[in-house]
Amino acid sequence: MLYKDLAEVYEELGKTTKRLEKTYILSELLKKAQKDIIKEIIYLMQGRVFPPWDERKIGMSSMLVIKVIKNVTGVSENDIKKLWKKLGDLGEVAKELTKTNKQTKLSSQNLTIQKVVGNIRKLPELTGEGTVNRKVGIVSELLSNSSPIEAKYVVKTILEELRIGIAEGTMRDAVTWAFYPKIAGIFFRCEKCKQINPAADKCLSCGNEMNTKFKEEIEKHFTNCLEIVSLEDLKNLDKYEFIKTKDEKLAREVYNKFLDDIQHAYDLSNDLGVVAENLKLHGIKSVAEVGIEVGTPINPMLAIKLETIGEALEALGRPLLADYKLDGFRCSIHKKGDKVTLFTRRLENVTKQFPEVVKLVKEHVKGDSFILDSELVGYDPKTGKYKPFQDISQRIKRKYSIERMAKELPVEINIFDILYYNGESVMEKLQSERRKLIEKIVTPIKRRIVLTEKIISGDEKELEKFYDQALKAGVEGLILKNLNKEYSPGRKVGGWVKIKPTLEPLDLVITGATYGEGKRARALSSFILACRSGNKFSRCGMVGTGIKEKEEEKGVTFTQLTNLLKPYITSEKGRHVDIKPAIVVEVGYEEIQKSPTYESGYALRFPRVLRLRTEDKKPSQANTLSDVEHIYKEQKKFKSKIK
Repeated sequence: MLYKDLAEVYEELGKTTKRLEKTYILSELLKKAQKDIIKEIIYLMQGRVFPPWDERKIGMSSMLVIKVIKNVTGVSENDIKKLWKKLGDLGEVAKELTKTNKQTKLSSQNLTIQKVVGNIRKLPELTGEGTVNRKVGIVSELLSNSSPIEAKYVVKTILEELRIGIAEGTMRDAVTWAFYPKIAGIFFRCEKCKQINPAADKCLSCGNEMNTKFKEEIEKHFTNCLEIVSLEDLKNLDKYEFIKTKDEKLAREVYNKFLDDIQHAYDLSNDLGVVAENLKLHGIKSVAEVGIEVGTPINPMLAIKLETIGEALEALGRPLLADYKLDGFRCSIHKKGDKVTLFTRRLENVTKQFPEVVKLVKEHVKGDSFILDSELVGYDPKTGKYKPFQDISQRIKRKYSIERMAKELPVEINIFDILYYNGESVMEKLQSERRKLIEKIVTPIKRRIVLTEKIISGDEKELEKFYDQALKAGVEGLILKNLNKEYSPGRKVGGWVKIKPTLEPLDLVITGATYGEGKRARALSSFILACRSGNKFSRCGMVGTGIKEKEEEKGVTFTQLTNLLKPYITSEKGRHVDIKPAIVVEVGYEEIQKSPTYESGYALRFPRVLRLRTEDKKPSQANTLSDVEHIYKEQKKFKSKIK
């Protein structure tokens, strides 16, 4: 498949903000894609060439890309930088200069997707003397054979700056539309162009007004149909092109089941490219065959926020398992044979940064292969007291003096669940059974490797007492768990809830900032905060407190935050800068108020930065507008409880 065809799809996606339209465009692309490149197309649409959990980095800076553009077009670096400042995007710069490039490309060849991906994947492998020149040469080969529009997207992909509004949910839906049977009542046939569309006012293919009265017309488009009266009738789906039922509610349930099947396979594999490739090669039955693999990170199970023990008991039933909610970082521990691998919640491989954890796991956990869910918590080696996350987070990105850092900032491994053991998944086992298994295989050592402190109880007073004990121990609160639930990766399904003594902090993305004055003239000093709202980010406040002036003070400093944000500045207007959503911060606040100023409709009152979340949270994992709305509705109830 030619890369120009993909570039045209990028352009088409960039012209709409509507999720339905984006999903339709993607699904049509996936249906046409050849089997051998569908995985790469999924990656490219997500702005990458490797799976999301792969630790390889492309490693091309903006300055190197400027060298490439100079090499290909003959334009001076100074002129390239001037145009970059004007356009604010090196992809657009490459597009413009390729348009006016007077260097004849008599020997240029049509770029294929395989060629683009192949060249980019070579970049992380280059090391040693001459690396810069070899990188410039590899990328120059691509740009020399690129049309203007291709050059734009090659550069944006290499810089990992491709943003076309494709959220994971949109990609999941597109995969479902492309490979699963269409459902009458959910999908309709356009009377004009005869294309199949989801329920919409206009045809997503030709723009014709859709008449949903003709929903039975979908049958004329396909040759084989499965008629059902219940979900149990969904068998041998690869044989059918569409499904119909007289029950409209059942039609929606079928559609949601298809989405859930894809989501579950993705949560297990963390690679939608693999899921789509399996569907293309082996059909729908392959989705159920996707399983967890030791060495491939899994999206962890998530907990719903509740306010009281009573609410938790009502939601989860009695008795329940309660264990400490710790202020560390979530760590998935994988072991196969003699190899131990550690992943953060963001799917980053941090094995090298925590050699003592690897050693402890090998010596104190029985089993040839397993995947453990845990929290690594820092503590003071002199006092034994727990340290906050921001103190220990510096170890996550550490590349040098690792052994010294391990002594200065040791971690305690708190194991609380298990997903896989000795060649078999145990996610389907009950919470109570999984807890018994880790109690059987882990040999605890205080302040080194332990099981989370827990009780099993259905007595509200006993649980309240345990909650008080947790807070006195210096931890955040409790995680409360239904004893009869299986492990559900990547989801807030109600099996776990968390309670904390304050309004829950929000994980928000910085999308803008303003340079300070006086001693802060060279540092950004006030920051625009935004929550996720569909495929975009909506502003909900501005923060300048909670950030420290001096490096020796605990917490993030203005200088540190400025340095983190500078690479993501997209435009400057006086002292104000716009920032690409990339850096997540945890924000505390007094309350949430209605606001006509911010597009979210809400504003945080007295916000303060609590800590950086760059090591364990991606922008796609930031809190949503729905989260903000929920807290706004619940805060009056909360205030009455703490008076």
